[in-house]
Amino acid sequence: MFMRSIRARLTLWYTVILTVTLLFLGGSAYGLLSYSLSREVDAALNSVARTLTDRAHHANATFFPAEIDEIFRNFFGFSPWDRYFQMFDPMGRRDPRQHPATSSKLPLGREAVENAARGIATFETVHGLGEYPVRVLNMPVMDGGRMVNLIQVGMSLQSVTETRMRFLFIMAGLFPVALVLAGSGGWLLARRALKPVDLMAESARRISAEHLTQRIEESGAGDELDRLARTLNQMLGRLDASFSQVRRFSADASHELQTPLTILRGELEVALRSPRTSGEYESTIQSALEEVDRITRLVDGLLILHRAEAGALRMDRRTVDLGRLLEEVYWRLKVVSDSRSIHLDLNSTEGVIIQGDREQLRRLILNLADNAVKYTEPGGRVILSLGLDGQWAVLDVADSGRGIPAGELDQVFQPFYRSEEVRSVAAAGAGLGLSIARSIALAHGGRIEVESEAGHGSVFRLFIPLVS
Repeated sequence: MFMRSIRARLTLWYTVILTVTLLFLGGSAYGLLSYSLSREVDAALNSVARTLTDRAHHANATFFPAEIDEIFRNFFGFSPWDRYFQMFDPMGRRDPRQHPATSSKLPLGREAVENAARGIATFETVHGLGEYPVRVLNMPVMDGGRMVNLIQVGMSLQSVTETRMRFLFIMAGLFPVALVLAGSGGWLLARRALKPVDLMAESARRISAEHLTQRIEESGAGDELDRLARTLNQMLGRLDASFSQVRRFSADASHELQTPLTILRGELEVALRSPRTSGEYESTIQSALEEVDRITRLVDGLLILHRAEAGALRMDRRTVDLGRLLEEVYWRLKVVSDSRSIHLDLNSTEGVIIQGDREQLRRLILNLADNAVKYTEPGGRVILSLGLDGQWAVLDVADSGRGIPAGELDQVFQPFYRSEEVRSVAAAGAGLGLSIARSIALAHGGRIEVESEAGHGSVFRLFIPLVS
C-alpha cells in the first residue's frame, strides 16, 4: 500500500536519481582528482630532473643529500617521505659526482636506457620498492646531441594514494547523509506539492449527484493542479447540466405521458359506469384511440432520441431524391394548411440526390414543416424550398409565424422544451419534434440551423451532404 502512494513513488524516484547523480559526480570527481594529482607529481618530477640536469653540465658539481632535499622541497613544497635520485654515465655506471648517501635502488629498465640514448625522457611507475608505488622519471643529460649522463628521480606515491583514500572516505561518509537529507526533503516537498491534490480529492468525495453545483477550489497559482481543478469543474458543470437535463426530461416525459393516460382512463371509466348507446361507445373508443396514438407518438419519439444519444439509431441508407421527398411532405401538409387558411408554398425541387434513410428523412422534414404550420397564424405563409450550397443539399422551411425569442434559440432543440407562449397553444405537441429532427440530421452527417425573430417568423435550414 505504501508504494501505491504517489508521494512515496516520487520520493523513491527522486532518491534513485540523486543516488545515480551522486555516484556519477563522485566517480568523475575521483577520476579528475587522481588525474590532477598524477599530473602534478609528473610536473614536479620533471622540474626536479631539469634542475639536476642543468647542474650535471658542470663537471665539478657534486650532488649532496641536503641539496637534493632542497630541490625536491622547492618543487613539491615538502620533502617527500621517500624520494629517489640516481645519476649514471653513458655506460650505465653510477656517476662519481653523486654522493654515496644519495644513492637509491631504482631499477633501470632497458626501454628507459634506449629512450635516453635518443634524448627522450621516460616516466615509469615502479612497484615493490616499498608499501606504495614509486613514480620515476628517467631524463637524459645531452651534450652535442649525445647522452653524457642519465638522471633518475622518483618519489613515493604515498601522499597521492592517501589523498585519494581520504577523498573516498569523505565521500563514503557524506553519501548516506546526503541521501537521507535528500530523501527527507523530497518526501516533504512531495507532500507539500501534493497537498492540493488531497484537498481536491476530499472536495470531490463530498460532491454527489445531488450536490453537483459544488466546485473544487483552485489555489490561484495557475499551475498544473489549477488546470486540473478547472478541468474537473468543467466536467462537473457538464455532469450537472446532463443530470438536470435527465431530470427535466424524466419529469416532462412523465407529465406528457400522464395527461393522455389520465384522459384515457377517465373516458373508459365513464363509459363503464352506465349503459351507453353504440354511438356513444364508438365516440369513447375513438377518443381513446386518439390518446393511444398520442402516447404511441410520444414513446416512438423517446425511443428515437434514446437511440440517437446512444449512437444506435439505425439507418437504412439508400439513394434518396430529396426533391421528391419534399413534394410528398408538401402534399401531406397541404390539406392541414388549407384548413387553417395558411398559404403553403413549394419552391424549386430540382433533383437533389443524397444518401440516407428515406423514412427518417421524411420524419425530419415533416417535423420541421408541421411545426411551421402549427405555429403560424391563419392567413400566414409557410415556404418549403430546396437548393444546393457546394457539397451540401440545403432545405429551408420558412414561416411567418410568431417567431422565437433570441434567448431561446439555443434551447429549442432540447427535448420537451417549449416556451411559455407555445405551451399556451392548444395545438402544441410534446416538444420532441425539433429534438428528433436534429438527431436524424446529425445521424446523416448534417446539421440544422435556425434564424428567427420574435413576431417575424422563423427559418429552419437543413444541411445534408450530397452523394460524392
